[in-house]
Amino acid sequence: MKITVVGAGAVGATCADNIARKELCDELVLLDIKEGIAEGKAIDMMQTAALLGYDTKIVGSTNDYTKTTGTDVAVITSGIPRKPGMTREELIGINAGIVKGVTQNILKHSPNAIIIIISNPMDTMTYLALQSSGLPKNRIIGMGGILDSSRFKYYLSTAIGCTSTDLQGVVVGGHGDTTMIPLTRLATYQGSPVSNYLDAETLKKVAADTMVGGATLTGLLGTSAWYAPGAATAALVESIVRDEKKLFTCCVSLEGEYGQTGICLGVPVIIGRNGWEKIIDYKLNEEEQAAFNKSAEAVRNMNSVLSTLSI
Repeated sequence: MKITVVGAGAVGATCADNIARKELCDELVLLDIKEGIAEGKAIDMMQTAALLGYDTKIVGSTNDYTKTTGTDVAVITSGIPRKPGMTREELIGINAGIVKGVTQNILKHSPNAIIIIISNPMDTMTYLALQSSGLPKNRIIGMGGILDSSRFKYYLSTAIGCTSTDLQGVVVGGHGDTTMIPLTRLATYQGSPVSNYLDAETLKKVAADTMVGGATLTGLLGTSAWYAPGAATAALVESIVRDEKKLFTCCVSLEGEYGQTGICLGVPVIIGRNGWEKIIDYKLNEEEQAAFNKSAEAVRNMNSVLSTLSI
């Protein structure tokens, strides 16, 4: 098993570190365009192997895609991170060309790879990767919903005063401050609806905090978060390589599911060795479906920018 992570910045390196510690592959390639960064981080991580007890081989490369040959799963984190005050829409013009080029280079050397997109704006970059690659839809996956759902459970756990591992909570829709939809109606604490523990006003605040979870961290850190995105991506990779059939919210191509077609958006899917294998219908109520439709409209507006770019 071979995994490639493109982009050795904070998110990519954290993702690679998680993958290595979990021993999800025999060889892990970390690639970056900036000279020496990937090689240095690969060596640094390899020097923790004896201390942490893993045997994953980590190889760093400066833009040499031949080293990625035979990749089974490729994670694309490339592109500039969101800066304070910058919208995800503003990232499109910069990151679209990067993501398209990286996807093409990966597939040139690994035509059977499953592609995971982290680069922002994630829904639009996932759509771009699918349209430009010509791959079967199950082999292009946007990670965002896993991260958003984890943030949702964090805010729920804080409000209830419990551990987040005892909670089930799902966020669907776009991976953006105004497009994601925390499904508070379906959230549970050890099988019991969270509405048994939190009043409507508190649940509304939890949902609002979740929606600006990324922007909150960007404001505090001065750049995008990396620990949770890296861990979320590693969890997705793990379900693929170990064929775990886990249920995650991921950005995937919709063809009528949830009332939408011709768009990539976050919905609950089963993740296994073939990529995403099945979309699960959560049977949204009227209010939730209306929010989902509004989210889709916003993402379509972002996608429309792609047609204006020369990439």
